[in-house]
Amino acid sequence: MAKYIIKRLLMIIPILAGVVVVVFTINYFSSGSPAFVYLGASATTESIAELEHEWGLDRPYIIQLLDYFRQIIFEQSLGTSYVYKVPVTELIMEKLGPTLVIGLSGSLISVVIGLILGVVAATHQYSGFDYGATFFAVLLNALPNFWVAMMLMYLFGLKLNLLPISGLGSPSHYIMPVIAVSLSPVAVITRMTRSSMLEVIRQDYIRTARGKGISERDVIFKHALKNALIPVVTVIGLIMGVSVTGTIIIETVFNIPGLGLLIKNSIASNDYSTIQGCILVCALIISLLTLLTDIIYAVIDPRIKAQYEGQSRKKRPQLQKGGAK
Repeated sequence: MAKYIIKRLLMIIPILAGVVVVVFTINYFSSGSPAFVYLGASATTESIAELEHEWGLDRPYIIQLLDYFRQIIFEQSLGTSYVYKVPVTELIMEKLGPTLVIGLSGSLISVVIGLILGVVAATHQYSGFDYGATFFAVLLNALPNFWVAMMLMYLFGLKLNLLPISGLGSPSHYIMPVIAVSLSPVAVITRMTRSSMLEVIRQDYIRTARGKGISERDVIFKHALKNALIPVVTVIGLIMGVSVTGTIIIETVFNIPGLGLLIKNSIASNDYSTIQGCILVCALIISLLTLLTDIIYAVIDPRIKAQYEGQSRKKRPQLQKGGAK
């Protein structure tokens, strides 16, 4: 299992390298200039060219790209922000905390509620609860998260005056953003869990377990749910990645100083180095969550782990045989 994890970690390196190349290329060939944004609309062409030369933005594409890779690999640096004039790594670490809290909290809530609703709906098929949960899932999936965020602000912030509507300062500031992030994933997980559970509980081994007199609770949670979770885990892994890295709209609506709002402001100001650093960190987070999903696969389904270990055993005798010759 350790070899599998190491192998998966090494596969992240070319993925991140590809992300760097794509994002850097888009920034390089974009029409805007961070020097123009930094100096303002009254800046002359000469002053813009002078500042671009100072920042090294007038160098050839391949030279800038190789220099950026050199910074990442040998200096462990993502460069310096053109707008904020501080290291991008420092800027990201300062903004990453709120984004992780909102994204991971929203993901956890959506997973718990989605699994419960999906399991109960599947075990009570065609009941009032099943129809209600299905309607609830479809409705939540149709509601844009920015609209949900604004409705929460209007109801709980302006009308009832129960929660703060912007910024960060106390745990209560996180409540509405977390709810806005979690509602749409609840719908996806509920529908996926329900369909997967319905497929599993129709299998022969479930009927056999019931025929042996095993309690319905044990049949559902010890036999059916464990196998039904295999496709659901894929959806959960994707949702966690999107929830953590896709909070730009939510952070903008609630004016939360997180990574999403930093990306938005950096795009508006053509702050290339900050954009590249933020996207690279987002890609790293998604890759690590994908790795975590694969590890959970092996825990839920021992066949995956056995298949990998079986391949390792097959290679070992061949190497010993070759060495003997």
